[in-house]
Amino acid sequence: MNAIAANIDPTGPGTDVCIQGAGPVGASLALALSHQGLRVALVGAPAATGAKPDLRAYALNAASVELLQRLRVWDGLPAGAATPVQEMQIAGDAGGALEFSAWQQCVPALAWIVDAGALDQALATALRYAPHVTRVAQAVPAALTAVCEGRDSATRERLGVRFERHAYGHHAVAAWLASDQPHNGTAWQWFRNPEVLALLPFDRAADGYGYGLVWSQPEAQAQAWLQADPADFEAALMAATDGAAGNLKLVSARAAWPLQAGRADRWCGDGWVLLGDAAHAVHPLAGQGLNLGLGDVISLSRVLNEARAEAPWRSLGDARTLRRYARDRATPTLAISGMGDSLWHLFAQQAAPLQELRNRGMSLVNQLPPLKRWLAARALGH
Repeated sequence: MNAIAANIDPTGPGTDVCIQGAGPVGASLALALSHQGLRVALVGAPAATGAKPDLRAYALNAASVELLQRLRVWDGLPAGAATPVQEMQIAGDAGGALEFSAWQQCVPALAWIVDAGALDQALATALRYAPHVTRVAQAVPAALTAVCEGRDSATRERLGVRFERHAYGHHAVAAWLASDQPHNGTAWQWFRNPEVLALLPFDRAADGYGYGLVWSQPEAQAQAWLQADPADFEAALMAATDGAAGNLKLVSARAAWPLQAGRADRWCGDGWVLLGDAAHAVHPLAGQGLNLGLGDVISLSRVLNEARAEAPWRSLGDARTLRRYARDRATPTLAISGMGDSLWHLFAQQAAPLQELRNRGMSLVNQLPPLKRWLAARALGH
């Protein structure tokens, strides 16, 4: 028997839930179900720590932060790993502008920009102290199998679930940057055909002066910038941002990954359920990918807890119970994925009349405080 799996005694009481995938969604689900006293087997080793930094940064909303606080993970993040967003400045490609403020929303922050590697390590630490969670090398028999393996899930494929993909033909270029001006908690985003550029305040890169870059570009252009001289890359950034965030310098390597959306045709069945990118992958321009996955965790853990109280004789994998979860998550995931996809296609069009309309629309929304508050509340997870 593999050493990782040796902690499960085959003659013992067994496993309630087997979670396939130990990324942030799977790890959070394991902690949430452990807090309910369920016996959890988590398939996968902790994220490796090495010399190569993880250049990803997550934009977490209030609902996600509240979940991580309940799981005793949030306070385990090191200093500088979570940076609050106080202001958001969004620019179109022909004078359109939209801005959001935490002060106007009466919230501590619009979002928190979190170092992906630090979150992985905080989750791994919390799991080491979770009393009902055992890491295993491969799936074990359980009443419920939760699939959290991401958009390329092999388990989902074995279940016969069809996953419809849509490739955007773009790659996201990521890097850490430092500015000569303090970020003051401001996030910037530019929609400019054929690219979307986001600067996220990120103290991990440079305390008070750092940004995480996510630059969505056509694949060939993205690959060229990965290989470009750092000075040329920095000059392109300054031209794209017009110096709004100060003089920007690279403080890390550059990385890129392809952008695509996807959706499974079924999210659950008798004894199994999909969460996170295994169920729905979205364009990252709205920063909601992990928020949707953690929303799945919140929903599934609540549904399972309610079902155990209402009908304790039913199996955790009862299809009727799991369909409640799928119904609960259908609307928010469709709304977020539809918004991201629509925005991308809207700004991908080059026709002059449409360009003027989309920028006028952006500026109009900026003049309607009730609509702005409603949009911000959706992004915050409220």
